[in-house]
Amino acid sequence: MNSDVQIAGDPLAVPHLLPPVPAHPATVAEFAGLARAVADDHASWAPLVRYDPTSRWYHRLRTGPGYEVWLLSWLPGQGSGAHGHGPSSAVLTVLEGELTERSASAPRVLRPGAQRVLAPGYVHEVVNDALAPAVSLHVYFPGLTEMPMHEPGTLRAGTRARPDTTVAG
Repeated sequence: MNSDVQIAGDPLAVPHLLPPVPAHPATVAEFAGLARAVADDHASWAPLVRYDPTSRWYHRLRTGPGYEVWLLSWLPGQGSGAHGHGPSSAVLTVLEGELTERSASAPRVLRPGAQRVLAPGYVHEVVNDALAPAVSLHVYFPGLTEMPMHEPGTLRAGTRARPDTTVAG
């Protein structure tokens, strides 16, 4: 057997030597990269943004095998309520404005470009505490099938999250 293999020309031009292109993101880093790529494509999402004075606005921007991408807008004072994402993980990316994330740890102010990766079972609340509107991008994997709401007190440090069955999800 000859072990002295030589490739003439560009080895990347030989398709069978390239790793297969993944059908969709498969790692947290790839999902964060997908969120960053969508965020950077301002022209694809900016014309779709709407503001609803009665509740936060949302629009499913795209889907892929095993994931969904949502665009949300937040007027000052609007929030999500304390919630989880069921069996889904999420990548939250702030596109415009400023959002505050509250969880069992200290609140975080998220500004444009900030990304948060959220594990299944993580309970938090997102609120626009600023004086200007905000826009965010949310990638869920697998796609969001439930958003259990929780009692407001579950966000205090040292308390255990309990679903609130009286609030629609």
